Amino acid sequence: MKKIVAVLLILLSFSCKKGDYVNKLEVGTYRATLKVNDSVKLPFRFEVISENQLKIFNAEEVIEVDEITYKNDSIYIKTPVFEGFIVAKIKDNRLLGSFVKTNLNRVMPFEAFKNKTRFDVIEEPMHDISGSWETVFSPNSEDDRYIAKGVFEQRGNQVTGTFRTTTGDYRYLEGVMNGADLKLSTFDGTHAFLFTAKVNDSSMSGTFFSGNHFQEPFVAKRNDLFELPKADSLTFLNEGYDKINFSFPDASGNMVSMADDRFKNKVVLIQIMGTWCPNCLDESKYYASYYKENQNQDLKIIALAFEYVKTEEAAFKNIKRLKDNVGIEYPILLAQYGSSSKEKAQEKLPMLNHVLSYPTTIFIDKKGTVRKIHTGFNGPATGEMFTEFKTEFNTFVNQLLNE
Repeated sequence: MKKIVAVLLILLSFSCKKGDYVNKLEVGTYRATLKVNDSVKLPFRFEVISENQLKIFNAEEVIEVDEITYKNDSIYIKTPVFEGFIVAKIKDNRLLGSFVKTNLNRVMPFEAFKNKTRFDVIEEPMHDISGSWETVFSPNSEDDRYIAKGVFEQRGNQVTGTFRTTTGDYRYLEGVMNGADLKLSTFDGTHAFLFTAKVNDSSMSGTFFSGNHFQEPFVAKRNDLFELPKADSLTFLNEGYDKINFSFPDASGNMVSMADDRFKNKVVLIQIMGTWCPNCLDESKYYASYYKENQNQDLKIIALAFEYVKTEEAAFKNIKRLKDNVGIEYPILLAQYGSSSKEKAQEKLPMLNHVLSYPTTIFIDKKGTVRKIHTGFNGPATGEMFTEFKTEFNTFVNQLLNE
């Protein structure tokens, strides 16, 4: 795969010479597909507003894209925040190219053509999957097995919803029921997810594809009473620790520590995250908005970024890109680069029993005591769960502020 990426980048470098570009994006709605394997394609929809602007749709989510450039015979499409980009050639209103994530050495064949639908509707649905589903991914593997809750809404053939796990959600999924076949997909500029399953009245069995580099089976049964474990009980301080200590650099090279005066007698939220992480992006959007509205109170938020890019310079570039796109006014420190390994992250924060998920938020009161650690983030795609989170978050932070 590294050789494929290297060859692709060499080819791109030759096509990046300045020159007139004749073919431009035409206004309209397109179906894009990413090739998972020889028999499976992952579709998503986008609408071209102008030759330099488009919108990507995943159920209720709309991702506005304005980083579109034309170089020689290629078009480059880069979504906000994330490093992934699409490079393609346009011919006869069709785009042919690749979706590239350079630092992970990943390439997926990409194609797009004018079409208003995400999936073709072939036959009437045999089942309605609206409701909650108790789900197990990799059910036959003790090491890889994990539970989830599928929450879906179906109208005719059209299905929307998501899978919630103990550490987050799979964001906005959109798809169809064709007969007894379920297909759901999402593409957000970094993650490309596809779920396929056979469904009956009370169960489903299928496969989850993450890009073209990973797949696993899953099974689910209808269960409207099923609930996941509470996110506040999964991560905790190891015995012998009662404080959080760290010292990491900011973009100016200044070392920042919890011992700094700015954090004394303040309620502090420590966000463990990565700029590459979609659930972290959802959380960062919420925190950025909350911080703007409440920064005059005794509240500080500080993020610790664990980045997989290979250099410190690239990591801080991605941090700046995230801050600029989202409007984050609280500091983001670089805790690690070259790997997003949770095991290595836990080595940087040995007071935690583990870093189970990006993101994770540590709530610290004005005395410096850890009061709660919230693992993962269920974002706006989870509907009522997101609303409940916001209510609980506001109540708990206000409690800490009023102490």
